[in-house]
Amino acid sequence: MKGAVLLKGENCYVKLGEFFLKMNNFQKEYNWFITDVECYPENKKYRQLLSNEYCFLTGEQLSQMIKKEDFQWIWGVFSGFDKNIKLDNILNYNLPYADGNENLWKTVNLQHPLANIEIVAWDSCLMLIKSVNTNIIDHFFDKFELAEDLSKYIN
Repeated sequence: MKGAVLLKGENCYVKLGEFFLKMNNFQKEYNWFITDVECYPENKKYRQLLSNEYCFLTGEQLSQMIKKEDFQWIWGVFSGFDKNIKLDNILNYNLPYADGNENLWKTVNLQHPLANIEIVAWDSCLMLIKSVNTNIIDHFFDKFELAEDLSKYIN
């Protein structure tokens, strides 16, 4: 398990278009369970989808949404799952959240026990990324030079 935080050098910390591009579109390898969202897309369909308690998208669906409108995420948790894990199994656990979650700064663990990766939009001022696949985090450090090891911020 490894984590990183990006809180310097970006105009907008969680706009996923550039992030996915720099990360070689790894999002397509997962299904995404998106929770605790605050964002303001112009597209009415996206506003409605993301105003629910959670949404569940394939990596391809998430990519298509971001391709159509690369809006800023103020709050949100993106939990990435192997494609064989069903939504019913995911819903057997508490919903991951960012706003008010002090545990994000106490451990470098994923909030959802079945997830492989977690991306957190934190109050539009930083991005956290954690993964059991340390290669993803290493690649993040390569592409975002001002990213720092999350363990430096763990209390």
